[in-house]
Amino acid sequence: MDDHDIIERIDNLVDEEKNLRQQAEGQGLADDDIARLQRLEVALDQCWDLLRQRRGLRDRGENPDQAEVRDPGTVEGYRQ
Repeated sequence: MDDHDIIERIDNLVDEEKNLRQQAEGQGLADDDIARLQRLEVALDQCWDLLRQRRGLRDRGENPDQAEVRDPGTVEGYRQ
C-alpha cells in the first residue's frame, strides 16, 4: 500500500464516519452503528499512523514500505 492508497482509504473512512455522525444527529445510532463508528475511528488512527511512519522513513532515506499497521492498542494509546 503506497501513500496514495492510504490517503484514499482515509478519505473513504472519513466519508463513512461523516455519514454516520450526520445520521446520529437526526435519529441517533443503533448499537451496530455505534460499534461501526468506533471501528472507523480506530481504522482512521491506524491509517494516519501508517502514513506518518511512511513519511518518517522516507525523510530518513529509508524504505517507506517497511512501515507496518500498528495494533489498535498502540495507536489508541497515543491519545493518553
